[in-house]
Amino acid sequence: MNIRLLHSNENYPLELLLLADPSRQLVEEYLKRGQCYVAEIDHQMVGVYVLLPTRPETMEIVNIAVAEVMHGKGIGRQLVTHAIETARTQGYKTLEIGTGNSSIGQLALYQKCGFRIVGIDLDFFVRHNYSEEIYENGIQCRDMIRMSQDL
Repeated sequence: MNIRLLHSNENYPLELLLLADPSRQLVEEYLKRGQCYVAEIDHQMVGVYVLLPTRPETMEIVNIAVAEVMHGKGIGRQLVTHAIETARTQGYKTLEIGTGNSSIGQLALYQKCGFRIVGIDLDFFVRHNYSEEIYENGIQCRDMIRMSQDL
């Protein structure tokens, strides 16, 4: 698998990005300011993440997704690890990530990769006017669980 920065002349893998964030408007907004990395196997995009500088010395993974047919193959962990190394190499001191309260698998993965819970943004997914309520694992996704790690 190869993970690389998406070139400015390439189309964003919107279908993959929308797996992690169903708001096209929010995705398009942070793509304008962030760095989009793609994971490829045999020239096929199977994963994506977006890094966004948020404050001095702080970067956030604002989107990370793996094609559903590729779940369970360790690609998500490789993307998170790549994002951590990329932020560190670029001189950032802190890397943040947020996920929904209902995203049980993601919460486990991020903690295994060294992130710690630092806060909860109550009703984040309700306030941001998603077109439909989001449910995962039989739980309504309402709150953003904020996580962070020192680099």
